[in-house]
Amino acid sequence: MIIMKTMEEIEKMRAAGKILAECHRQIAGMIQPGITTWEIDEFAEKFILSQGATPEQKGYHGYPYATCASVNDVICHGFPKKEPLKDGDIVTIDMVVNLNGWLADSAWSYAVGTISEQASKLLDTTKESLFKGIEQAVAGNRIGDVAHAIQVYAESNGFSVVRDFIGHGIGSEMHEGPEVPHYGPAGKGPRLKEGMVFTIEPMLNTGSYRTKVDADGWTARTIDGGLSAQYEHTLAITPQGTIILTEL
Repeated sequence: MIIMKTMEEIEKMRAAGKILAECHRQIAGMIQPGITTWEIDEFAEKFILSQGATPEQKGYHGYPYATCASVNDVICHGFPKKEPLKDGDIVTIDMVVNLNGWLADSAWSYAVGTISEQASKLLDTTKESLFKGIEQAVAGNRIGDVAHAIQVYAESNGFSVVRDFIGHGIGSEMHEGPEVPHYGPAGKGPRLKEGMVFTIEPMLNTGSYRTKVDADGWTARTIDGGLSAQYEHTLAITPQGTIILTEL
């Protein structure tokens, strides 16, 4: 079900989003060879708590960490680990912040040291595909217009778009309607209206878009070992236009 939000509720979500964005900004300065995603997770949890908020992912359906940390071929939902990141790795950190019952969700991919040309192009294309989707996320358009813009841009640059994990509505619950795929035909799906709040979070792979899940039941990987990247913002459709809630 799509739950429409008032401007007051959207502002509460924007306050959560600013905490999340600042946490990402600080994490960006921490990323270097030798740091562990365990350390990043510990930092993120402490930072979020210090702002009077809570990490919503921790405990969600039994998930044990404040962040998802997905390295190289991990698409999403990777567990933070004590294994140091290496020069040439890419890592995606995904977080959901709960501030006074209202949520914001954002993932960001980072280069560790000097990465390959292919990995660099993957990060650039994935980030740009997010913003191609955001350009279409305006009142009157349809979800399919967002999805199609992302797919066309990603595939024109030689990357595949993950099908198994998609964006979603968000508010006082982490997952609400509408579902927001990152592939498919334009002109389809729910029409975007003022009061809708949702995430756009394309995951692009260097090889096949197909996925597999580890024995832990959470960690999703590329089926062929190719690299994967993800960028995500939470957006609100308002009378003043579309607002990105998870940026400073």
